[in-house]
Amino acid sequence: MRFQRENFRMVGKLGVIVLGMFCFGYALVPIYKAICEMTGINVLALGDRQIPGATAKLPANTQVDLTRSITVEFDANARGPWHFKPAQSSLQVHPGELTTVMYEFQNVQDRTMSAQAIPSYAPSQAGAHFNKLECFCFSQYTLAPGEKKQWPVAFVIDPKLSKDVKTITLSYTFFEVGGKTPAAPDTPKASTAAATLEKQAGA
Repeated sequence: MRFQRENFRMVGKLGVIVLGMFCFGYALVPIYKAICEMTGINVLALGDRQIPGATAKLPANTQVDLTRSITVEFDANARGPWHFKPAQSSLQVHPGELTTVMYEFQNVQDRTMSAQAIPSYAPSQAGAHFNKLECFCFSQYTLAPGEKKQWPVAFVIDPKLSKDVKTITLSYTFFEVGGKTPAAPDTPKASTAAATLEKQAGA
């Protein structure tokens, strides 16, 4: 009987532990969401992203310098037969303000291509204070013939940026990755080369 009572107690304890783990797992999502809203960790969640050119809602603990405005110019260079451009040429933003802009790309060739964008900044010292939180330049992309895409760039300018900087130019250059596949060698030439090697070996 004593052994049975101990077993019942053990089963009861395990049941309480399992129930507690279930309740914790069920409550984990709303708890995480509440923490993110309080701390601003999840400011880039898909539901919080804004339309092109708009500024996302900032958490209360984000330091935005409303006394300064910086002109951010957007540039695009296409090194190849494709279309690549920003949805807008410039924006006025405050340091510390989360901003999203869109870039448009279209593969106008009759073949599939893979490419990647490389960013640059002017003046050069602005690059250390231009924090991209989301950018198509982080990855390579493959587009089918005629395919068109729009890609976001979400960024924050560090308030520590020198006050002498009034304008920043963000420029992207789009490079094809790998290039075209080389054509196969001509069959007659390959046969001639093989025959020459056989003659040399026989000699």
